[in-house]
Amino acid sequence: MDEVAKAIADPVRRQILEMLRSARLSAGEIAERFEISRPAVSRHLRVLRESGLVRDQLVGRRRLYVLDVARFTELLEWLAPFVPPAGWARRLDALETEVYRTRRDRRAAGSGEERSA
Repeated sequence: MDEVAKAIADPVRRQILEMLRSARLSAGEIAERFEISRPAVSRHLRVLRESGLVRDQLVGRRRLYVLDVARFTELLEWLAPFVPPAGWARRLDALETEVYRTRRDRRAAGSGEERSA
C-alpha cells in the first residue's frame, strides 16, 4: 500500500494514471502531453510500473503502458473507514424531514383538539 500511496503522491504520475484510464499509450505519447523531458516521464513510468499501478505490453515493436487497477484495492480498503458510506447523508436528511413532518402534524392535531373542546 505504501508504494501505491507514494506513486500517486506526485501530480505528474496522477496525470499519467488518468491518461491511461481511457487508453493504452506509449511512453512517447505520454511524454508529448507534458512539458517535462522524456527521461523524466520515463522515470515516472518506472515508479508507476514498480508500484504495480501500470504494466507495459509489447505490441509489435511498440511498448504500451496499461493501467492495472488491482493495486488500488488495498489502498481503497484502507481509505474506506475515512469516507462516510454513500447515501447516508440523503437518508439522514429524509429522516430529519420525516421527524419535522411528524412534529408538525402532532402540533396541528393537538391545536385542533383544543379548539373543539
